[in-house]
Formats: sequence, structure tokens, C-alpha cells
Amino acid sequence: YKSLNSEDVKPFTPEKTKEIVMSLQQPAVFCNMVGSWPALHWNVNYLSAMLEGKTIQFRLGLKTVDLVPQFETSCSYVEATLEEFLAWSCGQPSCLSGPFSCYDHSKYWAYADYKYIARIFEDKPEIFQDVRWSDFGFPGRSGKESTLWIGSEGANTPCHLDSYGCNLVLQVQGRKRWHLFPPGDTSFLYPTRIPYEESSIFSKVNITNPDLKRFPEFRNATAHVVTLSPGQVLLVPRHWWHYVESIDPVTVSINSWIELDADHEARVEEAITRMLVCAIKSAENPSDGDLWLNPTEVEATSHEINLQYLNKAVSAYLKCQETSESGQARSSSTGAKQRTNASCKRKRREDGCEPGSCTLLTQERGFPTPKAEELQEIPFGPHLIRVLPQSHKTSVMGAVTIESDSGDRLHENEGEHFGKLLCKRERLVMNNNCETSAHQMDSDCGPCTSQTALSTNDLLDCLVNPRVISLVAQLLGTKGRSR
Repeated sequence: YKSLNSEDVKPFTPEKTKEIVMSLQQPAVFCNMVGSWPALHWNVNYLSAMLEGKTIQFRLGLKTVDLVPQFETSCSYVEATLEEFLAWSCGQPSCLSGPFSCYDHSKYWAYADYKYIARIFEDKPEIFQDVRWSDFGFPGRSGKESTLWIGSEGANTPCHLDSYGCNLVLQVQGRKRWHLFPPGDTSFLYPTRIPYEESSIFSKVNITNPDLKRFPEFRNATAHVVTLSPGQVLLVPRHWWHYVESIDPVTVSINSWIELDADHEARVEEAITRMLVCAIKSAENPSDGDLWLNPTEVEATSHEINLQYLNKAVSAYLKCQETSESGQARSSSTGAKQRTNASCKRKRREDGCEPGSCTLLTQERGFPTPKAEELQEIPFGPHLIRVLPQSHKTSVMGAVTIESDSGDRLHENEGEHFGKLLCKRERLVMNNNCETSAHQMDSDCGPCTSQTALSTNDLLDCLVNPRVISLVAQLLGTKGRSR
């Protein structure tokens, strides 16, 4: 396959690349696929010039590693220009004043995450064409359906899985280290919906410094670790857990969520979860001070709105099932219709999208997943690199480096750091099977003597556990069919 530039030869055709993306159930890195993309020049200096002094929101967190994940509810937020961010990240004296003045760059990281390109560059729509997902088999998909991430060293996203779609991530500037865990490891990662955000299921475990006393099953999780360099594109398959950290002074990434047929069922599950979480947490005394709603969610929606949302989700799911069973598959959409359902992941805060009216539930389906028997063997090699389990890294991938478009190399992370285990006296331990709870015991501390009561969060960890929600969604589907 050759593009308009005769010198730009890609290792896979768009059709073959789409087949890989839609069928591969393990993370992999595409190399030499984006050499002609103008977006490769989107470093912070370039973006700063394009924004012309426009401010964007940065999330700030501490570089110190605790046993508890640094969720977005515990971060600080500032509005700043990219010029101010760049000066701060370089430790320039000029930052003694301005939005970052209260944050020592040696102690804090800053992250402009989940920035929809269509929104921050709404006055420069021509820039959307710098991102060309058509090379991956999705014609019409550009920067308009993509998200921008700009961070300093240490900036990170808590370990989570995305309920909708799969994910394509282009690294533009600096390097990011990805820690990925397969869907089968979900129970080992102690899933929680607090803080609540639609389409994000967080892990209670700080995977870079796990509290193995509180979360002993994490020992059974299998990390797939890869360091993504500029010019490389990572495929994060559906429901793979991921923790992402910036390991260079400044990093820039671009991603797009690709919708899947399974998203219809996932929306039913998310609607059930929203209804339960909002109902139970809204009933708590506000003076308790529990920051249960992620900053990305504008407000706790009412029971009536949540019920409308659930009805729309169930209706869309049943309609999809009927269409599938009758063999009348919809054809792939292009252009404006191709705006991914999954890309509405954080649209609620950006555009004030209401659950009852969001295009999340009303858009046409696209990109049907090819059947396994129709797929050829996945062409792993120098242009498509497996992200292997960490336990196999030394024997299989230890000395391997792969050249990317920009000449950078694919590196593997060293062994995961396990920090000190601290004794927590009055901590209630709940396992993901919702079995008997027990007070934490420690040989150095002795038995806990004070009483500990179950909290609403403990209850929610059982009620909205992904396995429970999946069963409830199946029962609702059955009820919907019987009417």
C-alpha cells in the first residue's frame, strides 16, 4: 500500500490494519504506520503556538508514591497556557508567579488529559486532518474524533479499564510507560466505581506500590509492560486494564476510542451502575465529605434521568440483538456518522451531554468485528510487536529493541517496584467475591480491637462489581424481550 507520497510505504493496508485492530485480543504496538502524519510534529512548542495563549486545565498530583492510588478526586487543578506549562516543567524561575507558582515541579506532576481536539481547536478545524486514522482502516476518522494528552514527568492515569470500545494511542513526544492487565485479572485488581465516572472502572490497587496486605490477590495479576516511544501506536484491546505514566520531562499523546458491537451491552451495564451509585451515594449525608463523583462528571444525575438512560440503553441493546439475529447487519459509517460512541467517554463534562439525549445511545453502529474463522494469522513481526507478560520479558523480549518511524526504540520496563507493607489497624478488608469481611490482622500489630462498620462504598463494591452488573444486565435483557 502506497499513500499519495510515493515514498511513504506502510507495512499494512488499511483493511488489514482494521482487521488486526478489531480482532486482536492482546495489546500490541504498531510501528512504521504514521510516518506521514503531520500530527507527529505536535510537540508542546507547536501546540502552544497553535493555541495562541489559550488556557487549558491541568491536573496536578504528587510525585511521591503512596499505597493508595492518586485518584482525580485527590488532585489539584489549574488553568494555564502551554507556554506556562513548558516553563514550569523545565523549572524556569519565571514560574515563581502564575498558575503553577504553588507547585514545585520537583514534587508535582501536571497533566492536561482527556482534551478533545475538536473542542480545544474548534477555531482551527483544519488541524483535524493532521491525524489520519484512515491508515488504520477507519476512513473519515481524524483529530475531530481524537483526544490529546500533555503531561510532565510522573504524570499518570490511575489503573482502570474502559467499558466502551478499544483504544488506539499514538505517542508524539516523549515516552510513556503502560502497565496493562488482561480482562481475566479483573478480580485481582479489586475493581471499584468510587470515584464514579461513566465508562471507567478503577482499581483500588496502586499497581506501582501495591498494598499486598490489603489486596493479596494482586499477586496473581499478570502485568504486560511496554514503553511507548514517538511514532508508535499502541492497541489497547477491549476491557484491558491500564496504568499509564509519563517517564520523560514532557509527553504528548493522541488517542481515539474505536466502538465495538459489544458496547451496546456495556451501555446497559453502565446505566445500571449509574442508577445504583447515584441513588445510594446521593442518599448519604453531604457533610461526610466523600468525594465520590469524579471531576469529569458534572453532577449526580436524578433517578428519573438515570431511568430514562437505562431504558434507552436496554432498547438500543435489544434492537441491536434483533438486527444481529435477523442477519441484517448495518454497514460501516463514514465521515460525521463515524464519530465514535466510545469517544463520548468524557464528553459529559466537555459538552454538557445529558445521559438521556447523548449521541452515545442513538448513533448508528459501525465497524462490525470480523469472525474469528475469517481472520488470517496475525502478522506479528518488526511492524507489529506483542506486548508480552512481564514474567516472560527476560527470556523472550529482554534484549529486543525495535526501530520506530522516528528511530526511537521500544523498551521494556524493569521489574515492578513493590514498596513497604504498612500495618493498617482499623481497615476493613473486602474481597471481590463479596464474601465474609474481616478486620486486617498483622503479626506485628496484633488483632484489631476497635469496631469497624460497613460503609456504603463497601456495599457498592459488591453491588456494582462488574460480574454482578453483567448478570443484572442479562436479566434486564431477558425481561425486555418478554414484553
